[in-house]
Amino acid sequence: MTTPGRGLHGHVLDCLGPAITAGEYPPGSVLRTDELAQRFDVSRSVMREAVRVLESMHLVESRRRVGVTVRPKAEWNVYDPQVIRWRLAGADRPHQLRSLTVLRSAIEPAAAALAARHASAEQCAELTECALGMVANSRGHKLEEYLVHDVAFHRVILTASGNEMFARLGDVVAEVLAGRTHHEVMFDDPDPAAVTLHVQLAEAVRAGDTARAEQLTREITVGALQELDILAP
Repeated sequence: MTTPGRGLHGHVLDCLGPAITAGEYPPGSVLRTDELAQRFDVSRSVMREAVRVLESMHLVESRRRVGVTVRPKAEWNVYDPQVIRWRLAGADRPHQLRSLTVLRSAIEPAAAALAARHASAEQCAELTECALGMVANSRGHKLEEYLVHDVAFHRVILTASGNEMFARLGDVVAEVLAGRTHHEVMFDDPDPAAVTLHVQLAEAVRAGDTARAEQLTREITVGALQELDILAP
């Protein structure tokens, strides 16, 4: 089924991308565009567009008179949100979740400390609103509603840090939070302690308490790793 709004090349990507990231086409495999166009019943131009997207993610490279070659995993753009989504949908999910959560544990505490120093009044208000939204949706199996506020909360932290590199990781963090929910690597309701930590973090940022903001964020990410030990060992 073609993904709405993405057209035929989106349909091809939705099939090829997960297959490549799942290892169905090992590194060095050569994909013939003519054969793929016939397989997916699309034109060569549609197939070329799909390949261009895969090339932009460094999943494949095109060589004249050779074809489209799958690149080694070490060369993939592992920060691309779509690559993350595909990997989370496959057998590599436990490793991918752990890798991303470790990344969060290294980056977000530092970002939170900076946010406590640089956040605007508007960003502090947005953090508080997101935290309250998390509280309001933390009971009754409302994980999708909770996710909306959780993603927004962490985006604000990264942006309020004032560091453009941290801010660009918002999509990466959003994908790992969404992946935990959509692939049921979450308890039926969020951990109450984690919810409380988010509320306290919003307060610490608003108070300009850099040390407390960093420590609270470290506790949040440690808790996320501990959940993985239980739910996705």
